[in-house]
Amino acid sequence: MKTLEINQKYRCLLKETTVIDERGELRQLSVAGENPLTIYLNKREIVTIMTLGSQAIPLVLGYLRNQQFIRQYSDVISLQIDWEVNAAVVNTRNEADNIAEKLNSRTVTSGCGQGTIYGNLLEQIEGVQFPEMTISQSEIYQLSQLLSRVNTTYRSAGAVHGCAICSRNEIIAFNEDVGRHNAVDTLAGLMWIDDISCDEKIFYTTGRLTSEMVMKVAQIGIPILLSRSGVTEMGLSLAQKLNITLIARAKGRHFLIFNGKERVVLDLIDQDASINHTSA
Repeated sequence: MKTLEINQKYRCLLKETTVIDERGELRQLSVAGENPLTIYLNKREIVTIMTLGSQAIPLVLGYLRNQQFIRQYSDVISLQIDWEVNAAVVNTRNEADNIAEKLNSRTVTSGCGQGTIYGNLLEQIEGVQFPEMTISQSEIYQLSQLLSRVNTTYRSAGAVHGCAICSRNEIIAFNEDVGRHNAVDTLAGLMWIDDISCDEKIFYTTGRLTSEMVMKVAQIGIPILLSRSGVTEMGLSLAQKLNITLIARAKGRHFLIFNGKERVVLDLIDQDASINHTSA
């Protein structure tokens, strides 16, 4: 029986502050919370992450999963989070191989708040096999509409990224955090806790598609990555190498397929062409 507990639900997600606008008038606005959380694995300090703190347990699990410090959810004995000292303590049955070497070999990435990748994860995910699936143009439009309604923290305060695990026509899990790498790690943890399969799933992020994002989603096993933002050169190169479909700049009835067009069915192409012609 696992012990997953937290001494208080979370730090304040939103905090009120007074600002002065361009007319010199006082306004009350919300700002996103940002809290340090130090992760300890089997009494060894791993990392300190800055997080909104809304779903700390799946965030810690997903981080350790994506960095391959924990291979299987069944290895976890306990996970306790104490916000009074900003610490997450994890105990497992088995410790990852070469953990000291992993800690000595880390790369600080371009993720918001600076993400960290330990060891040579690329070599370990090159042979990953993805489930067969496609997504249609109409499904992309439908998901974009659904996702625009759930980013409540962003609409209140900004300063956060959102990520989601989606099926073709619904949002299965959604998370917002101060860094997009935190949001994807949280969803990876939720997939473990709730035993969510990667079959017929799409991963959505509000942030740019960097190599870090592509690697994290590849580890989860999802073949289609959708973003309203852009793509970096290394993110594209890695997606091409791993055969991941990248769909970016997805806003309204617009999107760009950067890689993996064979997974995208353009079922509304004539309709969109007609709309664009009428608008012109």
